[in-house]
Formats: sequence, structure tokens, C-alpha cells
Amino acid sequence: DPGHGGRDPGAIGDRGGEEKRIVLAAAFELKRRLEAARSCRVLLTRTRDVFVPLADRVDIARRREAALFVSLHADSAPGARGASVYTLSETASDSMSAALAQRENRADLAGGLRLPSVSPEVQRILISLMRQETQVGSNRLARLAVRELAEEVPLLPNSHREAAFVVLKSPEIPSALVELGFLSDPRDEAALQQPAHRARLSLALSRAVRQWLDSA
Repeated sequence: DPGHGGRDPGAIGDRGGEEKRIVLAAAFELKRRLEAARSCRVLLTRTRDVFVPLADRVDIARRREAALFVSLHADSAPGARGASVYTLSETASDSMSAALAQRENRADLAGGLRLPSVSPEVQRILISLMRQETQVGSNRLARLAVRELAEEVPLLPNSHREAAFVVLKSPEIPSALVELGFLSDPRDEAALQQPAHRARLSLALSRAVRQWLDSA
């Protein structure tokens, strides 16, 4: 899931690097690596510079009965540098994660998850049961991704964090949001615009995804 797109450029660095273009390039590279290894079939939520609402991104994964959902971003946060991985929690692990989620969720004010037409009580029970299992899978992916990314690129301290990102709210699909780096940091911006650096990120993430699938 390459974040942003179309009328929503995402973060823009001081040197003009656009998040929407950087993450799309990284997504194509990750897709190529996974398919070359015959690990899985890969579907991108967008393949060009178009706007896709947040809820639609989740729905695409749900309609295709995805085994895993990985959202790629390169956000902006004062003082932050390095890759990091986020899983869902309604209570953010720290103020920066809360701010990132709030910023991303504003990309689509109508964002949210479409749920079956059942009573609120049944809905809560179903979601709770599904999310317990799904969260285990999400956390396992996050641990693998952090470990593999650490072999290739600098990491943000406390590399696995939690926040209430809309795109992570599918109750049945293990999901993680990966910040490839921060365009607000000149070093990250310069690196993310280099194909060689994006290749290292994609290599690390492809290893993590393959390991996750092998142990699923």
C-alpha cells in the first residue's frame, strides 16, 4: 500500500522529495522482489499517481482476502530520522506516533472500516476476537521487519511503535505501516531519493515478508 497519491502528495522534503512518489517506487521494488522469489502474489493499492481514500485501501485488501497488508510511508516529524514500523493501537505508544497517525488519517476525513450490518454488541465481540489473533500476526511482522531493516538502514529509536492508523484497522488482516524514513530530515530525504537506498529497504522488507509467510 503506497501511501498518498494524486492530490495528496504526503510529506515534501526541503529538496522537493515527494512522499507519494518515493513510496510508490519502493512499493514497485518490493513487489518485484517478492514475485521474483515466488513468495506470494502482490497487489498494490495504487500503481500510479492517483488518490485512493484510506477506507478503500483497506477494502481492496479485504476484498482480495489478503494474508498481509503493508503500508509504506516517508513522513515528516521534527527531529526524527530512520526507518520504523507501526502496528495498530487505539492508544499511541508515544506522542510522535499519535501525531503521525493523526496526520495520515486526515488524508481522508471519511476514512474508516466498513463492517457487516450486525448489532453493535455482536460487532464488538466479532472485532475483538478477530483482532486478538490479527494483532499477534501484526506484531510478528513488525518484529521481523525491524530486525531485517536494522541490517540495511538506520532505524528510528524504539523502532516498533503503535498508533491508531486508519489503514491498519482491518480486524482480520495482519497489518503494519512502515515509515521508510522521514523527509523532514535532510539525510533521510537524500537517501530516499536514491534507488540504491530504496532497494536496501525493499530487500529488508521482502525478507521479513517471506519469513512471516513461511511461519504463518
